[in-house]
Amino acid sequence: MSMTAVRAPDAATVTAPLEAFVACAHQMLDPATPELVRRAIEPRLLALLPSVRALGVFELFELRDPALRTWLADEMARSAG
Repeated sequence: MSMTAVRAPDAATVTAPLEAFVACAHQMLDPATPELVRRAIEPRLLALLPSVRALGVFELFELRDPALRTWLADEMARSAG
């Protein structure tokens, strides 16, 4: 039985908040993504946080990448005041 890799959609072509968040996160974590592209994705990822939080995503799932998880947790704490 062979397994086919699933590629995340490109963040520029996605409109639903959860899909866009996942696409941006995949791009952020892809080692082939240039640093300039990562920096351009950061604001979009942060802008999607309120929608993703409202969907309850972080109550159901945990980000596996420790650096991304910590960065987003810090950003959520900062925005909460």
